Amino acid sequence: MFEPERFSSLTASRRRGDAVFTLLCLVSFMLVVTPLASILWAVFARGAGALNLTVFTEVTNGISGGLLNAIEGTLVLSAGALLWAAPAGVAAGIYLAEFGNGRLASIARFLADVLVGVPSVVLGYFSYVTMVVWLGWGFSVLSGIITLGVLVMPYIARFTELSLRQNPSTLRESAYALGCTDSQAILRILLPAARSGVTTGILLSLAISVGETAPLLFTAGWSNYLWNGKMTQEPIGYLTYVIWSFINQPFASAHALAYAAAVIVVGLVLAINIVARLILRRE
Repeated sequence: MFEPERFSSLTASRRRGDAVFTLLCLVSFMLVVTPLASILWAVFARGAGALNLTVFTEVTNGISGGLLNAIEGTLVLSAGALLWAAPAGVAAGIYLAEFGNGRLASIARFLADVLVGVPSVVLGYFSYVTMVVWLGWGFSVLSGIITLGVLVMPYIARFTELSLRQNPSTLRESAYALGCTDSQAILRILLPAARSGVTTGILLSLAISVGETAPLLFTAGWSNYLWNGKMTQEPIGYLTYVIWSFINQPFASAHALAYAAAVIVVGLVLAINIVARLILRRE
């Protein structure tokens, strides 16, 4: 039997519950957005005034000058890391998604997850002991590239695996029904179908490498000069070193360079994330 009073009470109770849930969502949203907005405001408000033509055209001279060497070094290190980490990570992701049902794949996934959780400073110290000291490369571009590549490769592998697993099983069945081999099915059908997710993983890994500091302190060192093309026995500049080091100097010129470097790094990371989002939306 329908009871109007009981129905009205249940409706009011649900509305109160919905209101409380909506309020909690708004509070959680503000807890996430407020710190991010304050960081962006502080960086761009202080750093925008420090940006000028000199920053992009001159190298660092002590605690003054420009950031041309640091910008070049950041691009060299990040691009070099992706140059080897992206193919290796994508290949690992393909193996885990298409053939990774055994014990070896489980171990590989576990190790990838562990590597993601390892503090980057620990990875940098390990690279310092092995490459800078033991192999005798010194602070160098190659040490930094390898370290950043190891850092971002698990992200690329996991993004690739998840993207390939989202392909419908009918797509695989259709490929094999047409007589495709495993390599043909993966390279010509499955991987192109998952290209948006794979590309997003690579771009987000690029953003991570652009913003890293600790591993490079132990491997790339620092240089006030432009890169001369040597892979070993030659340090290189990068933007995050300027942020980390120059902000502690008691000079206005050093602070200006630190904030300018912060604006450039944050701008690069935001641009990369926006591109990644646009690629995902097109899928």
